[in-house]
Parts: sequence; C-alpha cells; structure tokens
Amino acid sequence: MGEESDGWRIDDLARAADLTVDTIRYYRREGLLPAPERCGRTNRYGPEHLERLERIKELQARRFSLAAIRALLTEDRRELVDGIFGGGDDREYTLAELVERSGIAPSLAEELRVSGMLREPADFGRDAYDGDDLELLRTLAELHALGLPASAIVEVGRIYAQGIESTQRQVVDLFATGGELDWDPTDLHAFQEVAASHASDILMRARHIVNYTHHRTIQRLTLGAIERGTVTPPDDGA
Repeated sequence: MGEESDGWRIDDLARAADLTVDTIRYYRREGLLPAPERCGRTNRYGPEHLERLERIKELQARRFSLAAIRALLTEDRRELVDGIFGGGDDREYTLAELVERSGIAPSLAEELRVSGMLREPADFGRDAYDGDDLELLRTLAELHALGLPASAIVEVGRIYAQGIESTQRQVVDLFATGGELDWDPTDLHAFQEVAASHASDILMRARHIVNYTHHRTIQRLTLGAIERGTVTPPDDGA
C-alpha cells in the first residue's frame, strides 16, 4: 500500500478492504462512500474511507439493505443501531419459506401481510424475513389450531399493528425530538446521548413496560366487560 500520508489509490484501498475496485466505485455512486481527495492527477483515499467500508460490510452482514445502510451512515450512531437492531435472529427466509416452516395457511399469511401485522423486510431496512417473523407466524398458526377463526386472528393483528404504530411513533418522537415536553436544549441533547448509548438496555426494559401495560389493560377491560354483562365468563362446571 502507498504511503498513508499521501493517501491510497483506489486499488490500494480495495486490497485493504478486501473488496473489488468496481465495488468501491459502486459505493461512491450510491452515496455510501465519501469522495476521495484529488491529489494531482489521481484520487487519494484515507483511513476514513477504509473505516467506512468496514462499517458498510458490517451492516451488510447484518442483512441491512443498501438503502438502509445509506440512511444509517448519514448519522452514524453505532450505539443506537446496535441497541435497536442488534441481538436479532441471523436466519433468513422468503415468505414462502416462512409459510412452509411455520405451518400457517398461505391465505392467512397473506392476509396478515396485507393487514400490516407481518411487515415487509424492507420496512426494517432488511433484505429478508428472519426468525422473529417465523416465530410470529408459528404463534398465529397455533392460535388458528386452537379454533380461532382466521378472520379474528387477522383482525387482532390489524388492531395491534395500527395501535402500536401510533403509540411507538410518539415514543420515537420523544427520543428523536423531545416530543411534547418542554426541554432545555442542553438537557435534550444530554437525554438523547444517554438514550443512544444505552439503547439496548432501554429497549429491554421498555419491553417489560409494554408487557405489563398490555396485561393489566387486558385484565381491566375484560373485568369491566364482564361487569357490564357484555362478556360471559366460561362455565367452570360448578
């Protein structure tokens, strides 16, 4: 490789990153790699370009699409990306494979996809479905096997998908912009820095909040429906 102080030629950078020259040029055209510095009659690359290429390879290995990678690299918050998108299932599936492995009826899987419960991988910046999607369809297939009609399962999925979308938009807005709280700019910046650096821990604990709220709300609303006589509790045989 050439002298680092003078920068590297594109073929030197390609060897260091274990990529082809054509791939590096493609990344440049796609806006994933900053332009090199012009030095005389040649373009020169530096360590920041090699670091960016390693980051691109890392995100690709985690199944992010190039469009998602471009967005994530615009403001590279490694802790936030690792916290929100890390720890997932590494398996990859097509929709047909999900249906086959989960045992769900293809028509029900399609209805769940249309309803918004089973989202397209591209919505999460991915190129394929993963193990979380498989577990969802297995769970819904089990509910169907218990006797729940497909129409009710799809409706539950639609209700949850739309309701959670609205709720989570408010949560994301709180962390992204401060939401409707009256923040001092310094305090907001400090809050966002803490949230980004501890995203994984916050997300894990947020799941407990969601599970608790979900369970208690179901209990409260079901009890209220029983008291109003709109729900009949099952006969215990007494």
